[in-house]
Amino acid sequence: MKLFKNALSLIIISILLLHSIEISVYASQNVNSQNQVKIAVFLSNFNSPFISNLKKDLEEVEKENKNRVLFTFFDSKGNETIQNQNIDESFNQNFDLFVVDLVNSSTNFSQNALSKIFSRNIPLIVTLIPSDPIINCIRTYNRAVIIGADDAQSGSLQGKILIDTWTSNKETLDRNKDNIMQYIILKGPLGDPSTPLRSKYSIQTINDAGIKTEELLSSTCNWNKDCARDDIQSSLLNLYSKVEVIISNNDAMAIGAIEALQKYGFNKGGNSRCIPVVGVDAIPESRKLIDQGFMTGTVIQDTRAYADAIHSVGLNLISGVYPLSHTNYEFNGTGPIIKLPFHEYIKK
Repeated sequence: MKLFKNALSLIIISILLLHSIEISVYASQNVNSQNQVKIAVFLSNFNSPFISNLKKDLEEVEKENKNRVLFTFFDSKGNETIQNQNIDESFNQNFDLFVVDLVNSSTNFSQNALSKIFSRNIPLIVTLIPSDPIINCIRTYNRAVIIGADDAQSGSLQGKILIDTWTSNKETLDRNKDNIMQYIILKGPLGDPSTPLRSKYSIQTINDAGIKTEELLSSTCNWNKDCARDDIQSSLLNLYSKVEVIISNNDAMAIGAIEALQKYGFNKGGNSRCIPVVGVDAIPESRKLIDQGFMTGTVIQDTRAYADAIHSVGLNLISGVYPLSHTNYEFNGTGPIIKLPFHEYIKK
């Protein structure tokens, strides 16, 4: 009996010790959570529609938490040199937390910037899912969390929207009657991890539903509306009778595609001259086009959900408690990564 009690005591002590270790790896010294916290937010480009909406939602969170949280925003203007300079200049400004939306998540340049943050023991949130090398780099730092979205899911939802549209309107959409969905795909930056995932899973989902596909054109437009408009406009001159759907990795490029199509008399309402276009982000302009019947659908990447997660997880990191304490978030099992879900948005 005595041996049993001793063994039981050791087990209980071990459990408590492990729990203590789990909490203590995030512990921070000399932080008073009652004071206003100062958070530096390094965004890749204020001109990006998604980033612009995220900034607005973070500002809304600040208004709702007046005198408790203060966000300071830095525009990297799509340039990682500017972003790294902004980070360097912020080290002496007594920020409690850094939030970094990496301009390029695949370079040693970015790893060097993150390493500087690690060396100063500043709590860190990286937004959007970076490349595997960056994820591995962040895993080495016990005061960092990645908050992003499941980009494979976003591609799958795009595919689902097109499956439903194709099945319901095949007689009209299959313009050459060959039972093959001919498509153009507009892609984000080559170094962005979301680009291959959104591209792959949109097509794979369609194929898994038994619908054959054929790629007519793949254009890398780096999230840019003007690039997409110009590329679609020029491609329609050669592929006018073949294009049946357009898949875009984000809404800005999808909107550019709509502008090009409308110039040629497509997508002005009704099904007779409509080429389905799907995007990702559900920014206000794309929602309006969908509600008007000019764009087929998009996938919601809720910037307010991002802002709320950054706020609640960020306060935990600053206070030195477990990052997910008193939240409904979960790590995805591969590291300190929170993946926020996507939802489809189509005309009601």
